[in-house]
Amino acid sequence: MRVGNRSLEASRLLLRRRLFSVALAVASLFLLVASGVASAAQGGALSMTSHPIGYLVIAIFVLAYAFVMLEEKLHMRKSKPVLLAAGLIWFLVAGLAASYGESESATEALRHNLLEYSELLLFLLVAMTYINAMEERQLFDALRAWLVSKGFGYNGLFWITGILAFFISPVADNLTTALLMCAVVMKVGENSPRFIGLACINIVVAANAGGAFSPFGDITTLMVWQKGVVDFTEFFALFVPSLVNFLVPAAIMHFFIPNEPPKQAVEQVIMKRGARRTVALFLLTIATAVLGHNFLHLPPVVGMMMGLGYLQVLGYYLRLSFERSVVKERAQAIRENNERLLARLDNAIPFDVFNPIARAEWDTLLFFYGVVLCVGGLGYLGYLSEASTLMYTNWNQTAANTAVGVLSAIVDNIPVMFAVLAMEPDMSHGQWLLVTLTAGVGGSMLSIGSAAGVALMGQARGYYTMMTHLRWTPVIALGYAASILTHLWLNADLF
Repeated sequence: MRVGNRSLEASRLLLRRRLFSVALAVASLFLLVASGVASAAQGGALSMTSHPIGYLVIAIFVLAYAFVMLEEKLHMRKSKPVLLAAGLIWFLVAGLAASYGESESATEALRHNLLEYSELLLFLLVAMTYINAMEERQLFDALRAWLVSKGFGYNGLFWITGILAFFISPVADNLTTALLMCAVVMKVGENSPRFIGLACINIVVAANAGGAFSPFGDITTLMVWQKGVVDFTEFFALFVPSLVNFLVPAAIMHFFIPNEPPKQAVEQVIMKRGARRTVALFLLTIATAVLGHNFLHLPPVVGMMMGLGYLQVLGYYLRLSFERSVVKERAQAIRENNERLLARLDNAIPFDVFNPIARAEWDTLLFFYGVVLCVGGLGYLGYLSEASTLMYTNWNQTAANTAVGVLSAIVDNIPVMFAVLAMEPDMSHGQWLLVTLTAGVGGSMLSIGSAAGVALMGQARGYYTMMTHLRWTPVIALGYAASILTHLWLNADLF
């Protein structure tokens, strides 16, 4: 009964904290509205931001995002409320634009938003397909089994999983990387809940930090690259600040790792045919997208879709040679008396590229559609312009970009970064890199601040919780501040 009461109390505490986050986001948005109305009044001209429809649009967006932030508690996918909100907002915006005689401009703005979304959708779909294909070919399982079988101590595993998360997330996304490293931690740390909690925090920070210096590491960096604000090679100026963001809290947490022998485990995983070739083609796809964008000024999505063609050709070859390969491997397994390989061959099926496509994170992709259209509607009404004036003219730009990172720990960094890009503030290259850094790593300060943190709360339920992460928030915030100062010092010539 006591366990049940504690669980109920913890659930209530989590709900209260989420409601506080929602209330804070609501207050921030209405403060933004107030500043927009004040600016409109000072200008002496009628503005869409001061129209009752504008207030209604803000209320719809805030309500939809409240449901998004309570996703884990309500068990309702985050794409549902924002899809409804996007439709309602644009019907209201179109109606208001028609009353001003601006139907054509509203339609043009909507089409621009749809074009931006379609480019990002196809880009992310190809990246997700490759990651799913690698997972289906058991590449990640083989890496996990290798780490588990090496018999590292807790301190060693803490650093190895953190470093791997930092360096894998720039190529794979930070969510997949965090889940992979967490599986290793859970496998060998069953006897030490304290180690699992610390290692999960370290993985979240490392995965988010690693994703901040690569366009492929996070959706926010991808948006910045696709927008053309920062070139591909220029992201690497954030490598050292991102590394500092990871190393500062990791170095402090290192001293609190339990000094116990980890559980010894042996696990053997055999990668399926084509696993290494899939990795090679993914790297070739990235090179195609980058070279096409840098030298021929093609949208990156063109190179990515071409890369999907590479994978389809490989899939076609694997299907053609499937039976011959199975016969050959079966004969070898019989000679070696490898029962594990024989069992795998009995259940083998040909590779189908459309299976990884079907397993893409469609909830995330549809959520992104809703975010783009909602923020686009707010931008058309003039709220983003008012916010840009408030933050990037009235405030110090460094302070504004630092605040963006703090806000991304409370609200998802995707709408925050998209809003900044839609504002189009007049900033130096150094400031654009700064907001890319802060939006990427700011979410590490809370477990609900990034997709990696939310996913690990589910995967390591009971070991890694919001409260576990919150205890180390001051240390993570120290790393956040250190990374900003490092960027300001190291890349001073870019400001």
